[in-house]
Amino acid sequence: MDFRIRTALGALALLVSTSLALAAPAIEVLGHDFRFPNKLEGLPAKLSDFKGLQINSFTTSDGVRLSYWEAGSGKPLVFIPGWSANGAEYINVMYLLSKNYHVYVLDPRNQGLSQRVDYGTRIARFSVDLKEFSTHLGLKSADYIGWSMGASVLWGYIDLFGTQGMRKAVFVDEPVSIYSHADWSEQERLEAGGMTSSVERMVASFTAGAPTNQLVVDMKVIERAIATDSPYYVNSLAFANAFIKTDPAFTAKVLFDHATNDWRDVIRHKITVPTAIFSGEYSHNLPSQRWMASVIPHARLYAYTEAEQGDHFLMFKNPFRFTQDLRDFLEH
Repeated sequence: MDFRIRTALGALALLVSTSLALAAPAIEVLGHDFRFPNKLEGLPAKLSDFKGLQINSFTTSDGVRLSYWEAGSGKPLVFIPGWSANGAEYINVMYLLSKNYHVYVLDPRNQGLSQRVDYGTRIARFSVDLKEFSTHLGLKSADYIGWSMGASVLWGYIDLFGTQGMRKAVFVDEPVSIYSHADWSEQERLEAGGMTSSVERMVASFTAGAPTNQLVVDMKVIERAIATDSPYYVNSLAFANAFIKTDPAFTAKVLFDHATNDWRDVIRHKITVPTAIFSGEYSHNLPSQRWMASVIPHARLYAYTEAEQGDHFLMFKNPFRFTQDLRDFLEH
């Protein structure tokens, strides 16, 4: 074989070996089995009951190792978690959807099992990470579901790359602009979902527990986060807490940038694929989600009641309802 060909093949092999890792069973990556606190019909009683759940990783163009969770086969579904969240929290959602789809959940940089770094901590870079993740998987067409900050990552993706390769888009309960501008009317604030008049105070409160009040930061999302009023939510939180060690020093780095973005222009002009929006009566974001549904052509809004756990964490607190509604939207 010609030396130049051997050299080229060797370089290619090195590239493949460093950028692509074979998926490993989740129980091997995590190190041991896990038994969920609540035994719930239709869901696994322990981690080893979830056959086929795998954890993999790839390296971004700026050298960050990002982990992702995957299960199932069929049409690809890509989930992007919210701020400080991770793929472990999706254990119930993945289990239910993997019966019909190939489900992926990407752990963003500085979250979940992904690498901790002090650079690239902007929504724009997170959106590039998502683009590189799609390229890594070789996805030609997929459905994308962004929850909380994950919706902002999707809006950034659409702003930078358009909707090519995106079959349908789903946004779950994310304000259009977290920062409430001082010159807005109350109607503008509601339509944008503005929830703080001081981003610095919000970051300090969310990451270091600094005191605040409802006039400065809307704390409804925190109240609902700590409301363990769903056994499904209790199980997913317990699983995540057992294996994921969140470091606020790193999750804090993206929060200021995240909170100061205003996505109204992207939502008005750049979303060209069928879209579903999920929110609920327990969420202060519902008015902004209604506004989104009114300006995105043919968008469909799913507004859950309080009895249906219609808060910011609705997909984790009511996974059977959410996955059924999601499937109905994706298939019709």
